Amino acid sequence: MCWNSGMSVIEVQDLVKHYGEIEAVAGVDLSIDAGEVFALLGPNGAGKTTIVEILEGHRTKTSGSVSVLGCDPAKAGRAYRERIGIVLQATAVEEQLTVEEAIDLYGSLYPKQRKTGELIELVGLEEKTHSRIKALSGGQRRRLEFALGIVGDPEVIFLDEPTTGFDPSARRQAWSIVENLTALGKTVLLTTHYMDEAQRLADRVAVIVKGKIVAEGTPETLGGRESATALITFEANGRSIEELPLSAGVATLSENGRVTVRSMDPTRDLHQITGWAIERGVELSGLTVTRPSLEDIYLELTGGTGGV
Repeated sequence: MCWNSGMSVIEVQDLVKHYGEIEAVAGVDLSIDAGEVFALLGPNGAGKTTIVEILEGHRTKTSGSVSVLGCDPAKAGRAYRERIGIVLQATAVEEQLTVEEAIDLYGSLYPKQRKTGELIELVGLEEKTHSRIKALSGGQRRRLEFALGIVGDPEVIFLDEPTTGFDPSARRQAWSIVENLTALGKTVLLTTHYMDEAQRLADRVAVIVKGKIVAEGTPETLGGRESATALITFEANGRSIEELPLSAGVATLSENGRVTVRSMDPTRDLHQITGWAIERGVELSGLTVTRPSLEDIYLELTGGTGGV
């Protein structure tokens, strides 16, 4: 019998999964609270899909403990599956059905069905309510898949690379759907290979490499991102970097005449640079201050091993 503590919705301790001699998951710990959006990032073959399938109850673990909504997914029955929603990369739906008919059909399988009209509005398919699925665009089909994944009003939603293949406009529409879900208090576990998607949606992220989590935190703090060296850049406009009120060696001048200052204290250094420029009437054209992006940190953590 499942229960819900009202605390951590997903608890994973020392999770291990072997496929013969291959260790796909090598001792993973996770704790995800109610209402969180948690993004799982990692190169292809890192173990993300295996972890998610174990949490969904579609794959058994080798060892360790797993709890979702107080249930062991491997042993939980229908009552558990009625409390989770899954949006896969692709879903096969009878194309002769209309949007409304498909949602009604899937919803009839759940004891706590969300109203069809509300779902259609949530995913932005009002104008396609009576259109057959075969007439929908790729982005519209993806919105329908979101609706079918949450038709049972789940407490936990698993999103497997939900915007793969989307154009920028469709991706942002999908992000709005996820944000609408979290506004309703849903817990979301997301896998994605778009760093801007994780930055926009996730409360916390974890990076997994070769079956092990190598970093976990908010998108702003992952891998020490918040304290990493900042880069202050601007156009030299004929000035020598030796003129700058900075320690020797922290500033470099590129061939195209752009100054780059590596700073561990960008507030102080920027104050010194702009004060110096104002006193001398120097225009700091193209002035920018940046820290490593989430993608920069991800590539560093994964050794630049490519896509997620």
